Amino acid sequence: MNTRQQKLEAFDRLLTIMDELREQCPWDKKQTMKTLRHLTIEETYELGDAILDDDLEEVKKELGDVLLHIVFYSKIGSETNDFDIADVCNEICDKLINRHPHIYGDVKVTSEEDVKRNWENIKLKEGKKSVLEGVPRGLPALVKASRVQEKVAGVGFDWEKPEQVWEKVQEELAEFQEEVKVNDQDKMESEFGDVMFSMVNYARFLNISPENALERTNKKFIGRFQYLEAKAKELGKELKEMTLAEMDVFWDEAKLAEK
Repeated sequence: MNTRQQKLEAFDRLLTIMDELREQCPWDKKQTMKTLRHLTIEETYELGDAILDDDLEEVKKELGDVLLHIVFYSKIGSETNDFDIADVCNEICDKLINRHPHIYGDVKVTSEEDVKRNWENIKLKEGKKSVLEGVPRGLPALVKASRVQEKVAGVGFDWEKPEQVWEKVQEELAEFQEEVKVNDQDKMESEFGDVMFSMVNYARFLNISPENALERTNKKFIGRFQYLEAKAKELGKELKEMTLAEMDVFWDEAKLAEK
């Protein structure tokens, strides 16, 4: 692995290249924080895909793309004298030191949960009016539900046992089924949301990431369906011409291939 000096030199090289591109490249010259925003989101999702695929070579590449964006935003900030990369680094360093008093102070902790509670309490002392202020409005709903539950649990608003959460899931499922029987679309949607929220909560108690779990299932389904499409093509058939029984044969083959 690289030495500390080599790491610093590599980061300095990136800063130098960013300066050169901003000065000399027509595309880089034109970029603003707003034009970069959607690209940053895309790069973050690509990093997430690489992590789920356990492709460490791709993770390395995507981390580079994300790091480039951080440096790019910092370069733009320096041009208006608002902040630069040093300010960005110092800001996060100060935050980490302040929010880890069990490392940089005299606070004692005995578990990960203690650390989370301290973290949320410190943020409130920093001036935040709500522990939920740090949850971005634009997060996908599934991720947002998970983050909201983690945040409130950090200040003690939580169930005590997984069994209690599972009972809540069953309660919400029953309420959802009642609305299905009535066929009230608005209430069905509301109750379905409650079911999903309670399932996300249960997943948290089991140390399961709902987002990762659902994406794994998405990838699994896509792989099986594309296998089915390929087999149909080999037979010279359109999927719509096949019976469910015929399709199930290839679906089961795809499942076996995964093992």
